[in-house]
Amino acid sequence: MEYAVVWLLVKLLGALPRSWARALGAGVGAAALSLLGRLRQAGLRNLELAFPDKKPDEREIILRGLFRNLGWLLAEFCQMPRYTQANTANLVRYEGLEHYLAAKAKGKGVLIVTGHLGAWELSSYYHSLMGYPMSMVIRRLDNARVDRLVNHIRCLHGNRVLHKDDFARGLLGAMRQGETVGILMDTNMTPPQGVFVPFFAHQACTASGLARVALKTGAAVLPGFMLWEEREQKYVLHFGPEIELIATGDDERDATENTARFTAVIESYIRRYPDQWLWVHRRWKTRPEGEPTLYPR
Repeated sequence: MEYAVVWLLVKLLGALPRSWARALGAGVGAAALSLLGRLRQAGLRNLELAFPDKKPDEREIILRGLFRNLGWLLAEFCQMPRYTQANTANLVRYEGLEHYLAAKAKGKGVLIVTGHLGAWELSSYYHSLMGYPMSMVIRRLDNARVDRLVNHIRCLHGNRVLHKDDFARGLLGAMRQGETVGILMDTNMTPPQGVFVPFFAHQACTASGLARVALKTGAAVLPGFMLWEEREQKYVLHFGPEIELIATGDDERDATENTARFTAVIESYIRRYPDQWLWVHRRWKTRPEGEPTLYPR
């Protein structure tokens, strides 16, 4: 039943004109905000933690923007099989592609620091469409048929999926081959895979694997995000400058310090585009030992 619903949604939104699909997606997002009270509660709590100085109505505006963005992302995902270099020319553009090309030219692999910000599904798809296929570290979906359907769309232009439950070998192999891998680094983790680093002035348990692989392989690390630019009415795939690694020889300290550095970069993008980040995720769920929960029971 779940697969049938997802398949039908992909076909329906994929067949509509893009503007209609995005309008319908935005409507689905607005309905979800009204109906999914637990997500709304989590989103408002996260916004309170991140922006204590903002007024409640300002946080509400950000949360509404997020659900609009999620609806648009749903529509874009369903439209992706129709996209070509020609018909996306007026929909998407690059900014900072030279940073990516310089990192790629080093030949030691590229690790893209990214997160659930903007149109994260469209970002890797568009990059592959333009001739730069990459691998993505993705959590395996519970429904195997849905997982295969979603990954089929993601990989239409040469992308590859590395599932989180067995990605370490694939990630190291990709770096040895000079390939590109994108990693969503903005979800709650638990030790020992996660280390505590500051995120919006609160300690957040964050995956340290990217930092460890970068230190081990010498791969270049840079941020990449597909963000909606309201003034242009288009998406922009931003690549930032390569992030310089801290390498003192103390493996654990270096992993933590570099993870903190990557997380600070993610935060800087979220602050610029707050209504495009996934505030409904309980990012600060795991607490340092002895600290109370930040979320109401």
